[in-house]
This record gives sequence, C-alpha cells and structure tokens, in this order.
Amino acid sequence: LSLMSHPLCHPQLEGLCSFLQLSTCPEPLLVCFCSWLLALNPDLSYTSAAILAEQLFLRRVLSLTQPPSRHLMAALTSFCSKYSHPFCRVLVAAVLQEPGEGAEQTKLMCELVEECLEPHAVQLVLSQVLEVPLSEKLLPLLQAVLGRQEPLPPELLDLLVLALCRQAPAFATSLNYAKLVTAVLTVCQSQVS
Repeated sequence: LSLMSHPLCHPQLEGLCSFLQLSTCPEPLLVCFCSWLLALNPDLSYTSAAILAEQLFLRRVLSLTQPPSRHLMAALTSFCSKYSHPFCRVLVAAVLQEPGEGAEQTKLMCELVEECLEPHAVQLVLSQVLEVPLSEKLLPLLQAVLGRQEPLPPELLDLLVLALCRQAPAFATSLNYAKLVTAVLTVCQSQVS
C-alpha cells in the first residue's frame, strides 16, 4: 500500500485498486482505508484522488436504495474533508447524469453539501448542477447549496437566476421550486436586483 504515496500512472493505480478490490471491500475496511489515505504524505494528486473517488465510492453511491450506512458515510466524509474537488468532479457528475429519481443519491449529496464540503467545493457543485437541465430531483440540491449561506460569485448567481427564470413555466406547480426562489431572494438579496 505504500505505493500509493508515490506517483503512479493511471493504469497502475486502477490496476492496484482492482487488485485490492476497493470497489467492493467491506465498508468498515473502507473507513480504515480512507483514514490511511488522509495520512499520506505527500497528498494524492488530483488525478489519483479522482481515480480513488471513483473506485471507492461510485458503485456504492449509485447503487444506494436506502440511506448510506454509518461506515459509508464516515468514509465519504473523511475522503471529502481532504479531496472534495476530485470527489465532486467524479461523484456529483455521476449522480447528475444518472437517469430517474435517484432519491437516496440526492439526499446524500445534500447532506455532504450541508455538512462536509468546503465553500469552494459547494460552488463547484452549484456549477455542475447548472450545467444540466433542472429537474425536480435537483431542486433540493440547489436548496442545500443556498442553505450554506455562503456568498456566491456573481457569475454563478447570474447563471442560477437565469436557470430559474428559464425553467419557471416547467415548475409552475412545484413547491420545491417556490422554496428555492424564496431562498435565492432571501440568501442573495443584496446581490439580486
């Protein structure tokens, strides 16, 4: 395992993950492995962290049909604490592209946004959400972003307001949409004219 602290090319790291069966290892071991990753010096590169985020969590998160176990949540939280940017690029992107309701995945992403992610990662989540057509399943995620009460960069706020305006007819009867618009007007009142 000490190999992971040295630069590995992508196929080597993916091969090592496959050899160690990281995508299917028991969740208590996943927690231990993530704790070990946090102690590595030097830190993992962005690319290595993205590969590990995919290998460790992608299959587990996309297959959720009930809330994540405390072990999985602990592993996710610990990984996000240090590697939130590659985590968001891999996991949030996959959840956004997943067809269907994805209720458990959306709840998980909301929880991570509300409790774990640093402000720059929260902004990354917002920018990723705004790159896809809004749907009812994404409204709670936007609500979670606004719930952080973090100032939004003007360009992201403009994109959010534009998306909400364009989608207004499609959400004419949506309570979640009404709550989201109210949140935008409340949280960002100094920025919204």
